[in-house]
Amino acid sequence: MMSVGTTDAPAGSGPRIFLDAVLHPYRSLPPKGFAAVMAVLGGASLLMGIGFVLHGAWPVCGFFGLDVLLVYVGFRASYRSARQHEWVRLTERDLTVERVSVRGERWRWEFEPFWLRVAFEERDEHTNRLVLASHGRSLVVGAFLAPAERRRFAATLQGALARWRDFIRAGAP
Repeated sequence: MMSVGTTDAPAGSGPRIFLDAVLHPYRSLPPKGFAAVMAVLGGASLLMGIGFVLHGAWPVCGFFGLDVLLVYVGFRASYRSARQHEWVRLTERDLTVERVSVRGERWRWEFEPFWLRVAFEERDEHTNRLVLASHGRSLVVGAFLAPAERRRFAATLQGALARWRDFIRAGAP
């Protein structure tokens, strides 16, 4: 999932921004949906557990609780991975990529837009990657995005670079 913005900053208020995008991993189940799924699973496990107890198979009840616990842990791990994100910002001075990991670690790369090459490598409809390259350095961006989202972001980034180049050619005020 990505949120993209462009702004035209007034003269003297800082560098002009051509692209300001934050990329997040997609999560199809919102928190309310997660609560509903857990309520349904918990209720179903409780009802089935009661049925097994009534038939004398009480040791099975623990396994019903265990499966709900494992589903809960899996969803929590998935939501934890959603904390990672990448911030891509193109100004008249540079292109910066800031990556935040699941643990909150931060990395930052800066590229000179004039020399920047955006390479969108696509093997087939479901396999692609977006690489920023300049002066022998390269960086894969949006690896956690779905292929269609990565394709859209590559087009957005290339469009922003085209606007930046037009701005530079026009003799940036």
